[in-house]
Amino acid sequence: MAIQPIILTPHLERVQAFYEQVLGATEVFRQPPEGEVFYKTLKIGDSELGLVAADADVSAAPRILLSFGVDDVDALLPLVEAAGGRVQGPSNDMPWGQRVAHVFDPDGNPVNLTQEL
Repeated sequence: MAIQPIILTPHLERVQAFYEQVLGATEVFRQPPEGEVFYKTLKIGDSELGLVAADADVSAAPRILLSFGVDDVDALLPLVEAAGGRVQGPSNDMPWGQRVAHVFDPDGNPVNLTQEL
């Protein structure tokens, strides 16, 4: 069994570019294969993230947080805003042994970048 998070977005290309630029995502599937895309699967490390082109209300309060384990949180922070996202503040070392940065993708979805210390 596996869980695949899927983001509903009215800005599919912009959100895809964010995950490509910040986390090295690569597109591995699209539906339909030709023409206007409804769904894409992005591969990020050993995981997959789905994107659905939808008339989603990006002003609504998010109800889910995506967390990505990365090699170097601080090295990725400058890429977030360049890719259309927003950094909430500096990264911090947490008592449970992770360095964490709280950021938002271009649609305002909360994303944690976490690094094992």
